[in-house]
Amino acid sequence: MLHSTLLAQIDEVARRGSIRAAADVLNVSASSINRRIIQLEEEMGTPLFIRHSGGMKVTAAGEVVVAHIRQTLRDSERMKKRLGELAGADGPRVRISAMHGLAAGIIPLILRVFRSENPGIAITVRSQTEAGVESDLANGECDLGLAYAWANGTGITANLAFPTRLGVVVSREHPLASRPHLRLAEIAKWPIVLPDESVTINHLVTEAFAVAGFPLRTTVLSNSIELLKSIARTGEAITFLSRIDVEEDLKEGYLVYVPIHGRDIASHELRLGRRKDSTLDTAVTRAEECIRKVISKIETPLADSYTGKTAE
Repeated sequence: MLHSTLLAQIDEVARRGSIRAAADVLNVSASSINRRIIQLEEEMGTPLFIRHSGGMKVTAAGEVVVAHIRQTLRDSERMKKRLGELAGADGPRVRISAMHGLAAGIIPLILRVFRSENPGIAITVRSQTEAGVESDLANGECDLGLAYAWANGTGITANLAFPTRLGVVVSREHPLASRPHLRLAEIAKWPIVLPDESVTINHLVTEAFAVAGFPLRTTVLSNSIELLKSIARTGEAITFLSRIDVEEDLKEGYLVYVPIHGRDIASHELRLGRRKDSTLDTAVTRAEECIRKVISKIETPLADSYTGKTAE
């Protein structure tokens, strides 16, 4: 097995594209890193980097080695974490990757419930895009991933899925706030603030308006769900979100969620995925069950969504 310091050095050179820059970050001499890379290239019988005036570029063989190195470093960190837990030096920690709106919406409630039931387990939350959550799960950067996806579409591999219904979110003083449900024709008359293209909701709403032939009057696009909710609170515009996104806001009474009528807009779902090698991790299982319990009070999970599978 390659020595761990050499692994870190090669990884840093690949990231920085420069031995000198990597040396500055790692606080070692550039000549030492260069010497060790040359020695490794001689042992493997192939160059790992192309050296040019601008720095270092990874070769095809180098890409294979760097990918192996990064996986090895991740595995090493997980091993250290497990050993620390066994030795009692550090308590268990669960890493959750969630889409931005969820991190600012339902996740705080999940954390409150989880911490009250499991005070000895720490939580790390990473706010991401849908693609970022999928990447975190695939690369072992998180234990649990929570993201929206098209129903029956691509996205994270789900252990559990909750069908979600988009609605219009307005201030409590807005004329639409008293309606039991709304049609797109009624919604189209109002200024709209919408999640940007990195968020599944954007595509659902844009497609629905295009199919219905109604103009979509968006005044603001943003990947910040908190910003969209703040604008909606002022009454200057309305926005589209699922009930899960605004559950805590509804309790505070500043926003109102109005469902969209029938099939005017395509359905999507909230998916909970799990890292593939975490099946024996009790802390992760407890966190997964807590998420299921909290969200199930808002949306009923799909009957056949629990597969027991983990992210591949």
